[in-house]
Amino acid sequence: MRVPDLLIRLRLPGAALAAALLVTACGGPEGPAGPPPPPEVGVVTLAPERVVLTTELPGRTSAYLVAEVRPQVNGLLQQRLFEEGADVRKGELLYQIDAAPYRAAYQQAEAALAMAESNLPAARSRAERLRGLVASRAVGEQDAMDGEAALAQAEAAAAAARATLESARIQLSYTPIRSPISGRTGRSTVTPGALVAAYQPVPLVTVQQLDPIYVDVQQSSSELLRLRRVLASGGLTRGGESASRVRLLLEDGTPYPHEGTLQFQDVTVAPTTGSVTLRMVFPNPDLLLLPGMFVRAVVEEGIDEQGILVPQQSVQRDPRGNAYALVVGAEEKVETRTLQVGRAVGNRWLVTEGLAAGDRVLVDGLVMARPGVAVTARPVEMPAAAAGQE
Repeated sequence: MRVPDLLIRLRLPGAALAAALLVTACGGPEGPAGPPPPPEVGVVTLAPERVVLTTELPGRTSAYLVAEVRPQVNGLLQQRLFEEGADVRKGELLYQIDAAPYRAAYQQAEAALAMAESNLPAARSRAERLRGLVASRAVGEQDAMDGEAALAQAEAAAAAARATLESARIQLSYTPIRSPISGRTGRSTVTPGALVAAYQPVPLVTVQQLDPIYVDVQQSSSELLRLRRVLASGGLTRGGESASRVRLLLEDGTPYPHEGTLQFQDVTVAPTTGSVTLRMVFPNPDLLLLPGMFVRAVVEEGIDEQGILVPQQSVQRDPRGNAYALVVGAEEKVETRTLQVGRAVGNRWLVTEGLAAGDRVLVDGLVMARPGVAVTARPVEMPAAAAGQE
């Protein structure tokens, strides 16, 4: 063996000994490491809240009043006295039918009535005279009865002439065609010079009242039954007058500036759709809503006076789809609670079963938390947006 190799071997134990002495002199390594501190998690303490539950129902607008203007007599249309798309008032003249034939018929009926009434005095006087002569036996009973019959015929002829005159007057009054309601006119289907027929199937023009305006929405019968059960059980209460107030979202999602009222609920379920119709009335001063527009009505279903709302990030699902949440329970350990979740209210879930007031629900640090593990709970203040209602 060479001398340098021997020196190296002799030096190694000495170097190890020196290192050990140096560690000992410096105090040596620390003792066995202690357990790590509990993980810190963010929690929200639940408290009951007054929650107004609403639902959005699709529907369409329809005019408050609709009048399809049709002629009631035959004739030649002489004038159209309105502008298409203009507002008209009830009783305003829209069209004029040639009145000459009906005026002549009225005058003829008037003359016939005068002729019939002119025969009445003579027939009445004769009948009275014959009644007096019967008492003195100057004439027979048959003559008196003939006089009474002649008077009755004269009176009937006068009544018939009077009815003919009234009919002619009505026919003449139909020659000017007036608007039956106040509203906005649509497109006219005829022009002056057209021949129109009484009660024709095609209207001359349609007048619609747009302020206020109807909104008809559809609600499924199953949802209606569910809501009635919840109200009957006391889980929800009606908000009095506020329950009949309705908000509206336009077709592009923007809110309608005016609030409407729920007018009535239909009593018939449509067999094809399984839904009932709810009719609402909205003011429409700016005529922003037009008949046939698609809208969404926000209807109040009821009020949960003791609602439990949980941030959506706290609610998780197991492989079977059941909802659960992690809470900090006794001894500051994490527990799992199975939930019955209702609906989303803003960015929170309405929980119907599984949680109660005072429970501390995890909203932060969910990755580190495991059921049965002790944690350090840190209260978290949720932003205002999270506390907003639907």
